[in-house]
Amino acid sequence: MPTSPPPVTPPRWLKPMNTLFLFLQRFGAMKELPVLIVAGRRSQKLRRTPLTVVELEGERYVLEGFPGADWVRNVRAADGLARLSIGGRATDVRLTELSAEQAIPVLRAWPELSGSDGPKMMKDAGVVADVTPDAFAAVAGRCGVFRIDPR
Repeated sequence: MPTSPPPVTPPRWLKPMNTLFLFLQRFGAMKELPVLIVAGRRSQKLRRTPLTVVELEGERYVLEGFPGADWVRNVRAADGLARLSIGGRATDVRLTELSAEQAIPVLRAWPELSGSDGPKMMKDAGVVADVTPDAFAAVAGRCGVFRIDPR
């Protein structure tokens, strides 16, 4: 099983922003916000994380935007078992981590498919050198890419 590379410090405002997004989603705003629900690796308490889900060639993917992200360590500890809530419907899923080689096409497409905020945040934090397909492909093996499979 892959191990997490050294963490990159996400912006300080990311956790409060995620908390706000989750609050808004629970009360009807941001209904289509994808939220990953996975048991904490130590506490087993359910943890909720808003994520960007992209679709490429009929498959859905999520990206570890910051190496060492807690949600990724929790997913790995849970053998990929999680729930994904979108639009008020939660479904059981298995997140299958791609090898670095398998991840490259997804990473190359990520800047275009995911919108501008996430890729820009990764650039500003120093995770990627630029918001280009080549810069994203360069993080293969450093940032986990997971295919969302039904369970």
